[in-house]
Amino acid sequence: MLNFDFHNPTRILFGENQIERLSQLVPAGARVLVLYGGGSIRANGTYDAVMAALDGHTIFEFGGIEPNPSYETLVEAIAVVKRENIDFLLAVGGGSVIDGTKFVAAGSLLDADPWTILEQRAKNVSAALPFGAVLTLPATGSEMNSGSVITKKATQEKYAFMSRLVFPQFAILDPTRTFTLPARQVGNGIVDAFVHIMEQYMTVAAGAKVQDRFAEGLLQTLVEEGPRALAEPDNYAVRANLMWTATLALNGLIGAGVPQDWSTHMIGHELTALYGLDHAQTLALVLPAMLRERRDAKRAKLLQYAARVWDLRDGDEDARIEAAIARTEEFFRAVGVGTRLSDHGLGKDVVPAVVAALEAHGMANLGESGEVTLDVSRKVLERCV
Repeated sequence: MLNFDFHNPTRILFGENQIERLSQLVPAGARVLVLYGGGSIRANGTYDAVMAALDGHTIFEFGGIEPNPSYETLVEAIAVVKRENIDFLLAVGGGSVIDGTKFVAAGSLLDADPWTILEQRAKNVSAALPFGAVLTLPATGSEMNSGSVITKKATQEKYAFMSRLVFPQFAILDPTRTFTLPARQVGNGIVDAFVHIMEQYMTVAAGAKVQDRFAEGLLQTLVEEGPRALAEPDNYAVRANLMWTATLALNGLIGAGVPQDWSTHMIGHELTALYGLDHAQTLALVLPAMLRERRDAKRAKLLQYAARVWDLRDGDEDARIEAAIARTEEFFRAVGVGTRLSDHGLGKDVVPAVVAALEAHGMANLGESGEVTLDVSRKVLERCV
């Protein structure tokens, strides 16, 4: 029997021109800090649309939040919040901006070093500023969940935290805002969403037919629409399906009541922290290797995945499993994301450093059953060469 408590208070406003509704969503008397990344939101008109919708509000800005948002940058935003008595935050961008805004929301009300939020996995978070999001890059699902991943550049540490206090109050998803994204970001987003689903689906059988079928449908949608999103960048229907799939991939629903893995993500975080790879690039490296290394433990689910997602139903079971993993790699490459360390100028010499980082950060027993030991992680990384 499944047991779970599914809680998601984020209001989704989906479709073209939904940014115009910001004036109704942001409290009229609020002192608002708009947080964003680089210059893309100015180039594609999103910045102007947001500012027009917030005309009459008291607005402050904080730009420069990086991909893999850094603690060092975010504490500067926290200083702005405190100096200007900000009482509402608005994240405009992709998952990194939204993740960073969650950290700012919690850190601004914490009477301690904000990094302790990561060290204590948010156990010390008792309040957070309210915030909303305008999504411009479908990938992480951060617009509809309570998780955040932050990097401390000074120590090359990358940690996640979760708190029900940092769900966005609302999230605006306008697929037209993704039309001008660079191909690299689109491909990364597709891989990110795909692996989010796999971390919740590719575990062990739990009798959760609804979650399994839901996850398989999302995976199939990414396989169908991912390459089309790159080939037809202004196809609204394709971009809408991609955007909604990425949100549903990590809003908690498909993972409710089922075993979850996340070992691919934990290993990937160390690769990003140490070598600066994009988050999705690390996932495309690690997932196929993880599936091959743990094929016995995941055998039943791998056969189900082969049949239902890739229509591989006949012949030798081991051959079907290998074919499904190979199809997964081919899909990642088809959307422009490499599946070997050599694709990023790295080799086997990175393995000891990544394993050491996993050990230092308490990541010695990962996976749905804790079977991904440091030795297993080492073998997985060696398969990535």
